[in-house]
Amino acid sequence: MKYDVLQISALIGDVYDAALAPSRWRDVLRKASQFVGGPAATLFSKSAANKTGAVVYDYGSDPYYRQLYFERYIKLDPFTTGQFFAELDEPISSADIIPYDEFLQTRFYREWAQPQGLVDFVTSVIDKSMTSAAMFGVFRHERDGVVDEDTRQRVRLIAPHVRRAALIGRMLDLRAAEAATFAGALDGISAGMFLVDADARIVHANGAGHAAVAAGDFLSASAGRLIAGDNEADQLLREVFAAAGDGDAAVGIKGVAVPLTAQSGERHVAHVLPLTSGDRSRTGATYAAVAAVFVRKAELEAPSPPEVIAKTYNLTPTELRVLLAIVEVGGVPEVATALGIAETTVKTHLRRVFDKTDVGRQADLVRLVAGFASPLHG
Repeated sequence: MKYDVLQISALIGDVYDAALAPSRWRDVLRKASQFVGGPAATLFSKSAANKTGAVVYDYGSDPYYRQLYFERYIKLDPFTTGQFFAELDEPISSADIIPYDEFLQTRFYREWAQPQGLVDFVTSVIDKSMTSAAMFGVFRHERDGVVDEDTRQRVRLIAPHVRRAALIGRMLDLRAAEAATFAGALDGISAGMFLVDADARIVHANGAGHAAVAAGDFLSASAGRLIAGDNEADQLLREVFAAAGDGDAAVGIKGVAVPLTAQSGERHVAHVLPLTSGDRSRTGATYAAVAAVFVRKAELEAPSPPEVIAKTYNLTPTELRVLLAIVEVGGVPEVATALGIAETTVKTHLRRVFDKTDVGRQADLVRLVAGFASPLHG
């Protein structure tokens, strides 16, 4: 696996520039699709609870099929259930969710993917909550072939940077502020923000940042340096600041999301954006800063009921998909029609679900799932 180091470094720099200039995401996704290998790439969100979703930024996908996906096929897409099994930044493909020969039988493939010449999709989860996930993904055309290890490695090289940029961009409302000064735009955000030099000295902070430091809890300042209350987090931040002086690639994937815990147990997370490359370097030079640090309260990361069910009974992605379909759709014939696979395939997976959950009837599976959805469960 050989990669052009300069190409990767330039792509990472473009990704971080897009965090502060959202209009650049389409071009970033174009370059990402070329690097990973595919005709299209997208940043999108999905709610597995109600089978809905939306594209945030996109390059290369067909508008007709994109609309059709969210109107009809999102409920049939194995990835909609498969997101429960995905670890942050770790790429997954169709074969990680469902045996590929079964994937080729699905209505989703036959009616949506195949007409476009698409044979696979590689995606990386960049953020998860109890009910939804945000993802970065690249489509694979038949001329590209199915996802292989080289494809996965290429995603691993850029996915953490996409995650950092997307999470920071979500904290900022820079669509309306791109014409404003960088510091002026950041001063108005609710997240704590610091501009720091390579030695962690604070050269600028917004109101929320000053308040966090003044409280002296999970963050403080000593001799003008930003200090995290947790020694491990503080060491990691110092390493990231020191590396930021050497450019985006030097930072690597450190500091994508640094956990910070208050004395009360309340959790916060810090994201570090390098300021020494790309268009961001102008801001860094102006403030003698190598990085911007964004700190926000961490959202609840409790697992969703389907994820808990899968882990409790050691279900595979396909088994979970059949289980949820049985609950939502009905009997074996209806599930086979909905998922676009043979009834014999559904029965095979259903038998395994019965064995693992130690129940013998479909009605019992409905009650089992309902029990996990109840706030009184466990």
